[in-house]
Amino acid sequence: MAEHNELGKLGEEMALEFLRKNGYEIVETNWTFQKAEIDIIAKNGNVLAIIEVKTRSSIEFGLPQDFVKPKKIQLLVKAVDAYVTEKNLDIEVRFDIIAIHKEGKSFVIEHLTDAFYHF
Repeated sequence: MAEHNELGKLGEEMALEFLRKNGYEIVETNWTFQKAEIDIIAKNGNVLAIIEVKTRSSIEFGLPQDFVKPKKIQLLVKAVDAYVTEKNLDIEVRFDIIAIHKEGKSFVIEHLTDAFYHF
């Protein structure tokens, strides 16, 4: 597996652990619809959090959250619409980003709630 894929997988595992520690109930991971993949779908109270995880080995070229581009946001919105319809959900939806980057030998995790779109 390519090094960036391993880093991405590690980032998703760290994000899941972070969310659980903060009281989130994990509903789905890596849910796909057409060309879109939702990294994590979690419940936090009466909110369905759609979470994009971005992990970088350094912030030399920008913060992890800066790599969530408009095309990705468009795909996520489409996928979430399909998910909510398929599951027949009537719930508030929020889009979050968990940005992770390496700092020395450890990682910094930042949870950005309501990051780019709100239903």
